[in-house]
Amino acid sequence: MHHVYLSLGSNMGNRKWNIRHAVERIGQLIGPVGCQSSLYETKPWGFESPNDFINACVSCSTKLSPRQTLKATQQIERELGRVRKTKDGMYEDRIIDVDILLYDDLSVNEPDLKIPHPLMEERDFVMKPLQEVLKKERDGAPTA
Repeated sequence: MHHVYLSLGSNMGNRKWNIRHAVERIGQLIGPVGCQSSLYETKPWGFESPNDFINACVSCSTKLSPRQTLKATQQIERELGRVRKTKDGMYEDRIIDVDILLYDDLSVNEPDLKIPHPLMEERDFVMKPLQEVLKKERDGAPTA
């Protein structure tokens, strides 16, 4: 089994429901969710929008490879109504975003798959939930 950390974000529709549903689908398609962060409300990063985000992080165990995990995250995004990642290289509002942050201690550098996530340390909306999950795991706190 592999250990993967995923970042989730939503700034359209019922944002909390979108996150909850994505976490449920992660458990079904990727593997059991071991730990989940609190929900964080944040301003958009990298683009202007009146719609704030709800962000979270989860850790889970998986038998999937990194490439299979990416395909599963993209399937979850499509199921929830996301049609594209960016528009002309620019960020935009989204129903759901599911990004792979870490996968074991693996490094992957492919055009469409980069692990660890290359921008995660620049984003408080990623790092705060991730740090919360890592602390819960380290402290042996109750999981998801």
